[in-house]
Amino acid sequence: MKKTIGVAVLGLGWMGQAHSRSMLRIPSLFPDRDVTPRLVVCADTEESRRTRAVEDFGFERSVEDWREAVNADDVDAVWVTAPNMLHVPMIEAATAAGKSVFSEKPIGGKPEQAVAAYQAASAANVATGVGYNYLWAPLVIHAKSIIESGQLGEITHYRGHFLSMYGSDELGLLTWRFFLDQAGYGVTSDILSHSVSMAQFLVGPITEVIGMKNTTITHRPVAQGSAGHYGRGKPEDPKGAVENEDFASMLCTFAGGATGTFEASRTMVGPESQNTFEVYGTKGALAWNLETLNELRYYRLTDDLSSGYTTIYGGDRFPFHGAFVPGQANAIGFEDLVTIEDHVFLESLAGGDRFSPSFREAVDVVSVQQALIDSWTSRRWEPVVDLAP
Repeated sequence: MKKTIGVAVLGLGWMGQAHSRSMLRIPSLFPDRDVTPRLVVCADTEESRRTRAVEDFGFERSVEDWREAVNADDVDAVWVTAPNMLHVPMIEAATAAGKSVFSEKPIGGKPEQAVAAYQAASAANVATGVGYNYLWAPLVIHAKSIIESGQLGEITHYRGHFLSMYGSDELGLLTWRFFLDQAGYGVTSDILSHSVSMAQFLVGPITEVIGMKNTTITHRPVAQGSAGHYGRGKPEDPKGAVENEDFASMLCTFAGGATGTFEASRTMVGPESQNTFEVYGTKGALAWNLETLNELRYYRLTDDLSSGYTTIYGGDRFPFHGAFVPGQANAIGFEDLVTIEDHVFLESLAGGDRFSPSFREAVDVVSVQQALIDSWTSRRWEPVVDLAP
């Protein structure tokens, strides 16, 4: 008999909706599962979202106060999908209530906040998961298997970047995402964390870093009233200062001896969502880009004069892909990756298995972030020190 797990979702914004949809889809996509999610309660401060949670997403009820959802007796697991500044208090309350917790990244906007969330979960001895969604792309999982098989030889270099346009409009409103006390750091917490988690997943630990940062758009129109998070102001609107970084880059060394380069930007014009990696070895290379997530480029070193990169297309021969669409080169999308990670997290809860990436892996990421932050001041190479207590 399949186990039922009662779910609370805290915040019905974009990612709250994505995870809620994924719960609805899991039964039809994974008939051989061991667990079925039950959408018990959604918490959101906006009445319209609370109404949608029940009428459109099928939650049994919705509440305004997230504490009520966290402490409900019929909730087994909590999904934290609210703005960054609420992650730690929500995680602390949920773990204190003995609930398993899946949190969107960052689990804390600053490294010390992520460590506090990890400590709370460790003290309560509850299962955790963090939303490094892109690790669940079937071709990323396949890339890891190629690397682990030794087909690339010795890994010599890794290049990762996440370049996005979501903050490229100078009239984009000065909302919580641009404040240090609300969002935490900028692109290093928001999107460079994805690049670092990907590198650690594929190649292994990072041991030392040096880098730089820049705030490209220093002032933005002040949000008025109930303006949307991605709203747009007018040139004549009063402006306020952006407090965190728009751009960050990093050089690094991996424990295995490989070198690495990283870039992250939310203000570059052109790359719309270029979350990419390139892995170079003595026998070959791999390259992947979120914008074409169903394609993996693979170079094999041979004596053939016609050698070059081969494109591997996604298909049901790769992990999880066939749950969504059969055959070869039939594409899946971003929310399918969310569904995969939610399914695996729920299965781990049912089986008592450790889920990865957990809050422990989130601390691994912010340990690299802290070394990078230190290098901004010291302007020299900084060792990566494990921040886990």
